[in-house]
Amino acid sequence: MTHDPGSALLNAALDAATRGWHVFPLRPGTKRPALHGEAACTRTGPCAGGHRKWEARATTDPDRIRAAWSTAPFNVGIATGPSGLLVVDLDMPKTNSPESKGSSDAPGGAATFGALCERAGHAVPDTYRVRTASGGEHLYFTAPHGIRLTNTAGTIAPLVDTRGWGGYVVAAGSRTPTGPYEPLGIPEAAPLPGWLQSILRPAPRASAAPSAAVSAQPGRYADVALASEVRNVASAQHGLREGSLFRAARALGRFVAWGDLPRHVVEQALQEAGESAGLTVAECRSTLRSALNWSIAHNQQGRGHTA
Repeated sequence: MTHDPGSALLNAALDAATRGWHVFPLRPGTKRPALHGEAACTRTGPCAGGHRKWEARATTDPDRIRAAWSTAPFNVGIATGPSGLLVVDLDMPKTNSPESKGSSDAPGGAATFGALCERAGHAVPDTYRVRTASGGEHLYFTAPHGIRLTNTAGTIAPLVDTRGWGGYVVAAGSRTPTGPYEPLGIPEAAPLPGWLQSILRPAPRASAAPSAAVSAQPGRYADVALASEVRNVASAQHGLREGSLFRAARALGRFVAWGDLPRHVVEQALQEAGESAGLTVAECRSTLRSALNWSIAHNQQGRGHTA
């Protein structure tokens, strides 16, 4: 009996839709959306009211899915935001990447994520997983209600990205020239762990129009922020301590980048707060180093408030 790739891909799309995951076609054998771009949009059909991108056109309607996949053996994309998913992407190191330093022995995303889980005092979560064509893994989690989590790249750890609103993943059953996407682990997506959510939840943005007193005294504003974050870390409950420290360092890193707080002052204050909450010296140092480096690098282009 011959294998019909079109039928297999249609079944993969329908299977994802029965889980409540919104799917859309990817170009055959690739990871790129098959839907037309804005420049080529005719403003008809689904786009009659204006161009609709892949996230808006992703669907769980089996009739629409059958109609789309009857035209070509499309790979299957899952729009993570509308699907209520947060997917952790554990990538493989590239031999020419900074993380690998040219060595095939460099740790991949699975190893660095496992180390992060260990530091947070948790096992790697058991959830629905997909082995990617490159040999990495996608860990599927149901996203928490009322919190809009977007994509991240390297925020959690090297070679560990996430896909939420504005992102998509290639579904199991799809295939590229590199290889197939295959389901692993348990059949259901587990809820996103609270400690991981605390790392991913974005820090509050500084007001674009602060009061005159704050604008005139950025150092005082930074001192208040430092004291607040230190209290948050010191009072964090077990299981949320690592995430609380990570978010605090990311929030305060911008003041280091702007010259309002010395880095050693932030590191010492958060180190002491983390240790008082129950984290080890090594856990605090590792978390602070990665979070501060990321925040400083992303906030060196300008201040987050105006004078």
